[in-house]
Amino acid sequence: MNPASLRLRLSWDDPATGERREPILSVPIALGREFNQMPGEINGHRVSRMVLNSLEVSRFHVLIEQDAGGVVVIDQNSSNGTFVNGQRQTRSILANGDTLQMGPYQIIVTFAASTPAPSPSGNSQILFNPDTDLPDPNISQPAPQPVVAVASSFPPPVFGAEQVAVQDLHATGLSVDEVDYAAVGAGLGSFVWVDLLRISGVKSDRIAALGMEAQPYARYKRLCMNSQIPLHERLRSNSDSCPDNIWGWPSYALREAWRDLFKGSIATALGYLWQVFAEPTFAQTYTPRAGNVFDSIDREAKRIGWEQIFRYGSVRSIRKTEDGRYAIAYSRTSANRRDHAFLIARNVQLATGYPAIQFLPDLQEYREKTGDFKSVVNAYEEHNHVYEHLEQYGGTVMIRGRGIVASRIVQRIYEARKKNQNIALLHLMRSPKPQGNKFGTSQRTVENHYEFQPFNWPKACWGGELRVMLEKADPQARSRLLADWGGTTTADRGDWKRIVEEGIRQGWYQIAFGAVEKVERDPQSSATGHTITYIQEKGLKGQIRLEADFIIDATGLDAKVKASPLLNDLVSHYNLPLHENGRIAVANDFEIVDMRASRGRMYAAGAMTLGGPYAAVDSFLGLQYAALCTVDSLAAARSPGMHRLNLFSSLGQWLKWAANQSP
Repeated sequence: MNPASLRLRLSWDDPATGERREPILSVPIALGREFNQMPGEINGHRVSRMVLNSLEVSRFHVLIEQDAGGVVVIDQNSSNGTFVNGQRQTRSILANGDTLQMGPYQIIVTFAASTPAPSPSGNSQILFNPDTDLPDPNISQPAPQPVVAVASSFPPPVFGAEQVAVQDLHATGLSVDEVDYAAVGAGLGSFVWVDLLRISGVKSDRIAALGMEAQPYARYKRLCMNSQIPLHERLRSNSDSCPDNIWGWPSYALREAWRDLFKGSIATALGYLWQVFAEPTFAQTYTPRAGNVFDSIDREAKRIGWEQIFRYGSVRSIRKTEDGRYAIAYSRTSANRRDHAFLIARNVQLATGYPAIQFLPDLQEYREKTGDFKSVVNAYEEHNHVYEHLEQYGGTVMIRGRGIVASRIVQRIYEARKKNQNIALLHLMRSPKPQGNKFGTSQRTVENHYEFQPFNWPKACWGGELRVMLEKADPQARSRLLADWGGTTTADRGDWKRIVEEGIRQGWYQIAFGAVEKVERDPQSSATGHTITYIQEKGLKGQIRLEADFIIDATGLDAKVKASPLLNDLVSHYNLPLHENGRIAVANDFEIVDMRASRGRMYAAGAMTLGGPYAAVDSFLGLQYAALCTVDSLAAARSPGMHRLNLFSSLGQWLKWAANQSP
């Protein structure tokens, strides 16, 4: 058979973002770090070349080709070796469903003819409804269209121009207001930026924060609650900063210890301090209780006048103005009125967060086909009915995904088993995890196919040498570094690891591996009964049938810019550069350079900037770091109403913070 007629699907999760990649390529296939070092032709046949951007991958790492024995993978004397199903190999015949590991990349090989075509992104999405800012399970889209559509009456036609005349906005008869600083999103990223602006001297009437919910943590809180982190529980990832306190002192741990000391719990209080002092070498990483974080933000919001700064509105589009500023078109539509308005701002910060919940295509297809939103749920949706049913009747739960969110779902099911022992957990993973990501002499540990490190990012990414390394690197090198570091993973928490080990030992927790072909409702079950997941057994031997009462998708959130109608419109209209991971390109001070105006600047923060100068962009510390860089840049540009903090002014502002006085 002509090798070119054989096509393989190579499937893997991006090491930095966790997003699914599923290219279909013709054999022969070359994989390596440098495109030009891989052959373009072998024996007269064109070679499909796939670049894996990691220093752990050799320039030409492996070749996949067809010979008389079948499809073979041949290591090309790579430095770190090629692993087939966890075993190092120099040459190996590949079966359908085999897993190749090269550096941080775990690639599942399937024969393309045996599997259905994937969605363009590899994942379906549950988008946030723009009028409610809540996850809408009924909305699923491949690629959002620009906001300015032919059939749309708002924004008006003038927003089709590169630069909008302010007088044209006034001519619409709609409300037009002007400020010096506008925060688009009004979430945690906006809040920390506004907080720093206020501390730097900007008056509250010169700032506006546009969003759908008055509490800056409202969406974050909802996602925490839905993913089974109630107010009394600790956040799953670490927190090296405090969104309510740019100085970071006193920390959450110190505040919690202080409260417990007054309650007489001396040992507990000292335990928190020991965690912070000794982490991660001698103690488990300290993380704050969710309720304490939200309470502290409430206090700071009141102190800086957030209630006066916040403006209810769903931002539809942003344009440059002819006088060197930015025009923001937003809708104030609510249940009682339909209203639109414009805001003119000299400086703008975009911190819109995650626009969509990732939803695995086979699960989205199941829900669309059956209308069953009870048996198949996303971990970020409200799904308490699952645990209520389990605690009363028992049953089997299948989890898809194995990150931070999955770890919390496992713990919640463990807690449910204390009320009903007739609960089983099946954890379906795409492939085994034989070894963790490696960078230099450091390597993540792996237990029971979960990858761990003390923090959800390498700690040096937050403020150490890795942060400096990333900041100095060019875009291609940054992509390589992020792949080698491996992105967000589950923190090394002893309590959760004990739950997994106990579940495996007792038999109620099982791990299965396989690529899902389809998910169906059991025809013998009731409306809320069994689901059946079919996975393909290796070597095309047949299907494996997995039954469960509930399936929980814990694969996370989607941060690609094109998943947001607002950002997609902005990027398309001004042809803004994106990183290869689909995130927006920013300078080291988080400015979107191509959006600079003669009088103002536009900045970005949060998940949309991954691939830029900072790694842990969507963490508390990442949001504060972006705010610090942005405000320093604005101060250097002599932006109105602000001054750069120095030793004395910073100390004075901290004393006001401690006394809960307005900046």
